[in-house]
Amino acid sequence: MSQALFNLKGKRALVTGGTQGIGYAIAKGLGVAGATLVINARDPEKLVQCIHALESEGIPAAPALFDVTDVDSVREGVSRIETELGPIDILVNNAGIIRRAPAEDFPEADWEAVLRTNLTAPFLLSKYVGQHMIRRKKGKIINICSLMSELGRDTVSAYAAAKGGIKMLTRNLSTEWAAHNIQVNGIGPGYIATPINTAYREAGNPLNDYIISRTPAGRWGVPEDLVGTAIFLASEASDFVNGQIIYVDGGLLSTFGKPFTH
Repeated sequence: MSQALFNLKGKRALVTGGTQGIGYAIAKGLGVAGATLVINARDPEKLVQCIHALESEGIPAAPALFDVTDVDSVREGVSRIETELGPIDILVNNAGIIRRAPAEDFPEADWEAVLRTNLTAPFLLSKYVGQHMIRRKKGKIINICSLMSELGRDTVSAYAAAKGGIKMLTRNLSTEWAAHNIQVNGIGPGYIATPINTAYREAGNPLNDYIISRTPAGRWGVPEDLVGTAIFLASEASDFVNGQIIYVDGGLLSTFGKPFTH
C-alpha cells in the first residue's frame, strides 16, 4: 500500500530544462518511479543527448523542443504534447538562469531575461498545462524555488526577485486550483553541486568553505538529493499537500550557522 502511493506508472511528466543538473536528476527519478517522461529544452543538441542518456538506462523519454519564455512557443508546445503524446499529469517547472551584478549596476536586459525565464515561464507553463488539468480534474505542478525564495544575497537581485515570486505563484495557484484536485507545490534546493558551480566548490574557495560551514549537514547537496521530494510531490502520497515549499537544503534555513561541536 505505502509503495503504491509513490508509484508513478501511467503518469506523464513534463520537465522543463531537463537536460542537465537538477532537472535531469528529477526527470530520471520520476522515470525510475514509473512516469513517462517528456523533456523540454531549447538546445536541440543537448536535448538529443539527454534523451539518449535516459534511454540507455532503460528510461523512455520524448523530446519537447520549445522556448519556455515565448508564449506562442509554450502554447503550441503544450498543445502538441497533449495531442501527440497524451495528457500531462505532472509538470516540473525547472528551467532557470542566473545573472550576477550589484543591484546598482544590474543591466536591465539581464533583469528582464531572469524574470522572464524564472518567473514568467513557470506561469505560462502552469497556465497552459493547467487548463488541461482543470478539465481533467487532476494534476501535479512542482515549481523549483530556491533559498533565494526566502533569503537575500549580494549580486542576485533579479534571481531573488524571481524566486520569491515563484514561491508566491505556487501558493496562489494552489489556492485557485485546489478545488480542481490540482496540487501545486515547490522544492527549494539548497546549495547543490552541479556543473555550473564547479569552480566555487574547489577546496580553499571562500564560498565553498562558507557554504559547508553554514550548512548543518556539512556538505553541498547533489541533484539526487531532490529526487525523493519530487517523487513525493508528483505522487498520490501528496494529494492533500498544497501550496507548500519543501526546502531540501541540509538544514541551512533552520539555523544561523553550523552547530558547535561540544
